[in-house]
Amino acid sequence: MISYNKLWKLLIDKNLNKKELINLSGISTSTMAKITKCENVTTDALCKICKALKCDFKDIMEYIPDKKRRPNS
Repeated sequence: MISYNKLWKLLIDKNLNKKELINLSGISTSTMAKITKCENVTTDALCKICKALKCDFKDIMEYIPDKKRRPNS
């Protein structure tokens, strides 16, 4: 699972809200809704966010392993 908790913290640190991020980055509201629900989004959308916030992927997201899955499943 991908967690975007780092993105929310970064927005707070930069004193921005979701709507402002949408305007700065050019992502759609549906993409923001997917991010809010930790759903899959395109790397293009992630690149737009990183460009707008002047950061890297690791600054906005992290991979959280699913504890129910086995390593080779």
